[in-house]
Amino acid sequence: MKNKKIITINDLALMIGKGFEGTTEQIKETIEQIGGLEKWAKVRFDILKKEIKGIRKQLTGVVYRNEFEELELRV
Repeated sequence: MKNKKIITINDLALMIGKGFEGTTEQIKETIEQIGGLEKWAKVRFDILKKEIKGIRKQLTGVVYRNEFEELELRV
């Protein structure tokens, strides 16, 4: 058991501190990326909402085929 090094609580605290260096910057970058993704998604969803609204307008008054065939049989 030669070369056995004793690690103090202070040493351990320093090692843990070094392990977290740069974490703050990484978190900031991640938050910025998420913000950009939110903006991108909002724009895309707004476009989809407009397109769906247009499709619904076009479908106003449209009769489904089965309804038409049932009516055709009755007439």
